[in-house]
Amino acid sequence: MTLRHSARAVVLDEHHRILLCRHVVPELTGAVVVWPAPGGGVEPGETVLAALRRELREEAGLTLDADPPHVRHQEVAGLGGPAGRTGVVNDYVLVRTVSSRPNGAMTDDELAAENIAGFHWWALPEITAHHGPDLFSPRDLATPPAALTADGAPAEPVPLGL
Repeated sequence: MTLRHSARAVVLDEHHRILLCRHVVPELTGAVVVWPAPGGGVEPGETVLAALRRELREEAGLTLDADPPHVRHQEVAGLGGPAGRTGVVNDYVLVRTVSSRPNGAMTDDELAAENIAGFHWWALPEITAHHGPDLFSPRDLATPPAALTADGAPAEPVPLGL
């Protein structure tokens, strides 16, 4: 099994909204729209935090002053994945910030090359009430941030499902 390892951030603002990336996946039938947490692949020799710092700076213009807590871990195998991978491993950290318009180092064309078509600050009730064709990743995206808002960061990363 060949899994792609990714670093992702649960970015919560002062209003307990979560920042998500709008990914348009043309390889899937009908150009499916998926809303995952910002982040991306961990390069060979790179730590999860180094990858996350790079991805957040490039995509959203966010910088991390400290090492954020590792709050969630997800392994999804057997569903296919990017570049011939058989699945993904996502490690999520909690980042608290003040709401702002994401403005990373990447141009719109560079973001589009990575299937990123924008960003949006979502209130958790908006996610749970959403009935459109867009998908959220993980599917139960609203529950982990709600728990983080209510309980704070866990002592150990909590496993996530799909």
